[in-house]
Amino acid sequence: QVYVVFSEELKCWCRALVESVWCQVDGYQLGCFLVDYAKYCSVASKNIRVLAGAFAKIPHRAKKCRLHCTKPLTLHIDYCENIAKIGPAKRWDTAAIQHFRKLLE
Repeated sequence: QVYVVFSEELKCWCRALVESVWCQVDGYQLGCFLVDYAKYCSVASKNIRVLAGAFAKIPHRAKKCRLHCTKPLTLHIDYCENIAKIGPAKRWDTAAIQHFRKLLE
């Protein structure tokens, strides 16, 4: 379900999909994907609203996608052997994500 959340970074209300919820001292935080900006953000639970009628039917401008057959790699360093090898990783490094975004621009 798509909700409306207030993004502190963008300083406006945005449509979002809630992906995770975690408890903090001052309340709940929500991990959200902004469907019109293709950005991830965390939002306090007080800054979320239900999306009203007709606005829920508007198509998203951003879609989640994956690169076909492309898997993340990282540099594995073995200090005992004094060698470094590139190998598979569970997640993309932030440097790789930034490099990919620059290529897209």
